[in-house]
Amino acid sequence: MERPQAYHARRAIVGATIGNAIEFYDFLVYSIFAIQIGRAFFPTGSAYLSLIASLATFGAGFVSRPLGALLIGSYADRHGRRPALLLTLGCMGVGIAGLALTPSYTAIGVAAPIIAVAARLLQGFALGGEVGPSTAFLIEAAAHSHRGLIGSIQRATQLAAGGFGALVGLLLSLILTHDQLAAYGWRIALGIGLIVIPYALVVRRTLPETHAYEERVRIAPHPTRREWRVMIAGFVLFSAGASTSYILNYLATFAQNSLHLPQAQALGGQLASYVTGVAAGLWAGWMSDRVGRKPLVLASALVPLMGAWPLFAWLIGNPSATSFLVTCALFGVANGISSVFVVAVSESISKASRARNFALVYTLPITLFASTAQLAVTWLIHFTGTPMAIAWFLIALWIPGTLAALTMPETAAARD
Repeated sequence: MERPQAYHARRAIVGATIGNAIEFYDFLVYSIFAIQIGRAFFPTGSAYLSLIASLATFGAGFVSRPLGALLIGSYADRHGRRPALLLTLGCMGVGIAGLALTPSYTAIGVAAPIIAVAARLLQGFALGGEVGPSTAFLIEAAAHSHRGLIGSIQRATQLAAGGFGALVGLLLSLILTHDQLAAYGWRIALGIGLIVIPYALVVRRTLPETHAYEERVRIAPHPTRREWRVMIAGFVLFSAGASTSYILNYLATFAQNSLHLPQAQALGGQLASYVTGVAAGLWAGWMSDRVGRKPLVLASALVPLMGAWPLFAWLIGNPSATSFLVTCALFGVANGISSVFVVAVSESISKASRARNFALVYTLPITLFASTAQLAVTWLIHFTGTPMAIAWFLIALWIPGTLAALTMPETAAARD
């Protein structure tokens, strides 16, 4: 018979991560179906311009992330993690429904892209507010000896959500015709997240509170010098890591536009990247509990820095379903190892301000850099005339990322 402690521990992990998974699923599915969504909301005479408009709208969802991080993160530090987690889930549900149910431009005209952008802004606000309290909850609920593994689940569920989105996209591309996928297939993919939200709300209502009333303060303390050091290094690492992650989400579009692979093969490769990413992320968290955070942080920077050029040179020189699958799988491993960033940064921030400060360190780089990564890569490939621009972009990201990894202190000894 299962021990009550094990049951409650597993329920707490599910409660903290299920909303994170739903929100990232619908947020990232948009990028998988960027071509179809661009044609629905931004019809133009140029496929390139429609894609650029769609990716720009995808980027709009990042604008409201810092506001969500600040407001909902502060709310979580003053009133507890559980009410903040319920709030973010409700906002995301409204945003998902708004985007999935909005008629196309041909049906309602200019109102369609306006509603789509508004829905993306609400999703971004919810997602920015979600990451702080959910990460704080996981770190605070975990035993110190397993904090790396438990904390890495936050990142692993994001990748798993993206993998599920790629799987849904692959199945829809196999079941539906090209016209059906463009007309309503992407709406089905977006709307699937709505099905799980009622269950997620029920689970989150029963979560224990990890930030006790007596621990809360009206004005959070200023970060210490060590916290500033970790937060600055984390800002640079998240800038590179999040941009890499969103380029990973772009690979299905890259395969279709630049390598001219069928959509089913493109989505199959992207699915493989998420599977290997989840496995690598959990391994990195588990290993960081044994050897410390810093070796894994450094490895997560060096692998993409050194591997981007040979990997993409091989893929672009030999474009095929097999080479794309292998590239995506290896890229997924490199991306998954970065799950240790979440643990290293969050455990080093004072509990009194953890939800807000971690959320800001996490979301600001995403808003400033990752939000335009897909747009920048698309433009670079178009401007230079070579798909190898994607490798140049990754190398440029990880040069400062490696320097930040070298300055990152060991954080595994943090107890708060």
